[in-house]
Amino acid sequence: MSVHDGHRERMKNKLLEAGLDAFDDHNVLELLLFYSMPRKDTNPLAHALINHFGSLEAVFEAPADELQKISGIGENTVALIKLIPEVCRRYAIDKNRSDNVLDSAEKAGNFLVPRYMFERDEVVYIICLDSKCKVLCCKELFRGVANTAEISIRKIAELALAKNASSVIISHNHTSGIALPSYEDEVTTKRIKAALGAMGITLSDHIVVADDDFISMADSGLM
Repeated sequence: MSVHDGHRERMKNKLLEAGLDAFDDHNVLELLLFYSMPRKDTNPLAHALINHFGSLEAVFEAPADELQKISGIGENTVALIKLIPEVCRRYAIDKNRSDNVLDSAEKAGNFLVPRYMFERDEVVYIICLDSKCKVLCCKELFRGVANTAEISIRKIAELALAKNASSVIISHNHTSGIALPSYEDEVTTKRIKAALGAMGITLSDHIVVADDDFISMADSGLM
């Protein structure tokens, strides 16, 4: 067993015994990089990543092309780093999957927030519900939308009618980190509600998400 092998074994045992709380951020990356660099000392590269991007969070959120600019980073390592936030997001979504009856703003918000984890773009989702508020589908409608005024009522209506939905919930995120609905959000929501109502479809809520916070426009009296 080489010196590196012994160090790796100690790191893995430390993880299993004490969890990640026992590690500094660069050690977390060092441990992760074991799995894309099986024969290399990953400590210097872990330090280089933290020093370049500034934090563990920034490393995981960095674009792939920016990661590849770091000397020593290959395709396998980029793929591994980008996999981590996606797995975390999928885990959080799956954890809330059992609660698929969204009969309150709290349930709707908790259902939607994980879908925006690590999201850098503004994204709009639609949830179609049956008459008992059970989720029929949750679909991403738009990505990179500048504001909710660009939301297409036609696309919302087409999906709702295709799923035979009794009601829908729409959501979008504020990448600013502030979940407070804007004036444009209010105007667009009322426009969508009126248009869907004419088709016999209820707009139950519009959830605005920012990080792990959310605001229900229905509960806030903004619809």
